Amino acid sequence: MHDFHPPITDAGLYWVVPVPAGALQWSDGGRSATIEMQDVAVIDQPKWPARKAPATPARMSFKMIFEATNQAVTYDDKAKLFRVTGFLAICRMEARVAVPSMGFSWRSDPIDKCPAAAFAVIGNEVNGKYYEEEAGR
Repeated sequence: MHDFHPPITDAGLYWVVPVPAGALQWSDGGRSATIEMQDVAVIDQPKWPARKAPATPARMSFKMIFEATNQAVTYDDKAKLFRVTGFLAICRMEARVAVPSMGFSWRSDPIDKCPAAAFAVIGNEVNGKYYEEEAGR
């Protein structure tokens, strides 16, 4: 079993990596987005989220295509000061990972063979102090 994710940053952020210029492309008037990144430094941490779980350096490359549907959605949680508004989107993805020290690698099916998954939203998100500022407009 493998669990690939970026290491936790010194600031405590997890599952976050810088996106290089040009890696994210928007089209169709903002209704479609493609992100493609190569050889992203991640770790393989099979016992995550156990504290101090051993981690092995790994690399990940991926391409994801998001396409908005016409179904408008709003997720609004006033208690948590969190709101997302936009359109339900479908996503297709292909990926490959490698753990060089173990000689392990894995590759998904190509993106054109990937079944579309309806789990994303293309839209706007506000939270924290911005939640209240947005509500006052």
